[in-house]
Amino acid sequence: MKKIKIINRAKKTLSTEIKEIQKLSKIFNDNFYKAVILLSKIKGRVIVTGIGKSSHIGNKIAATLSSTGTPSYFIHATEASHGDLGGIKKNDCILAISNSGETSELYNIINYCKRFDIPLISISSNSKSLLNKNSTIGIVYKKPVEACPLNLAPTSSTTISLVIGDCIAMALLELKGFKSSQFKNFHPGGNLGKDLKKVSDIMHVGKSLPLVNEKDKMAKTLIIMTKKSLGCVGVTNRSKKLIGIITDGDLRNSMNKNFLEQKASEIMTVKPITGNKNMLVGEALNILNSKKITNLFICEKNKPIGIIHVHDLLRLSS
Repeated sequence: MKKIKIINRAKKTLSTEIKEIQKLSKIFNDNFYKAVILLSKIKGRVIVTGIGKSSHIGNKIAATLSSTGTPSYFIHATEASHGDLGGIKKNDCILAISNSGETSELYNIINYCKRFDIPLISISSNSKSLLNKNSTIGIVYKKPVEACPLNLAPTSSTTISLVIGDCIAMALLELKGFKSSQFKNFHPGGNLGKDLKKVSDIMHVGKSLPLVNEKDKMAKTLIIMTKKSLGCVGVTNRSKKLIGIITDGDLRNSMNKNFLEQKASEIMTVKPITGNKNMLVGEALNILNSKKITNLFICEKNKPIGIIHVHDLLRLSS
């Protein structure tokens, strides 16, 4: 019986929060638009603030903004009244989170914004609150039913604040044209950082490249293919441009008594799939998986400058 109650409570919590989140579409109005535009034009940083559970949500929102191209950090509302207001500068903007909008610890921040003409954007559920009335722009959501069976512990309300923060961050990301290459600069560690390395950082180059001329006999081609140990060889023309590739599969399909005397151009698969040196590792791995190939030549103006093997990418991610 205890097991059933626990599972049912979990399901009810999930259902309640989902229902409350679905009501959020109504907040995507002029105020939301104006808030995003204002944040996109800030020359300083976005200072996120809150108290209690909202402070934890605020920390996460600040981290998401910073990692997606909008410099941001979190100041606890209580600490702000004890010196941290000094961290807020003229070109900054405040993003304050409070479900009730009447959190007394936010009053000093509100006054500071008024005194120094610092834009204040608020996220709350009370349009008549002191916070909303004193905001430059207020994003107001309908007061939610908390998933807490006592309707007391912040659950749905904190989830809603988090979702709104994500919506703001993603809208800013797209508005600013933030690129995956920029994202890499802020995430150099972990598997995510590895996937965001450029192909040029890991590709085989120079003498490691398995290349033959289109007129080379397969006897020579086999030797080069074996020596380079990448399971393929690229075929180039007189202009050093890549025109084909020979893989282990091509060898098996072309075996005959005259095989060693045939030219590379007679065995190769034409128009091989290629990549560029600025491609990210994650993108290259997606190509290899989707095309069901194990090697990818990296070219500049159709001339091979590198090659990557799927094993290179797998080792990187391990």
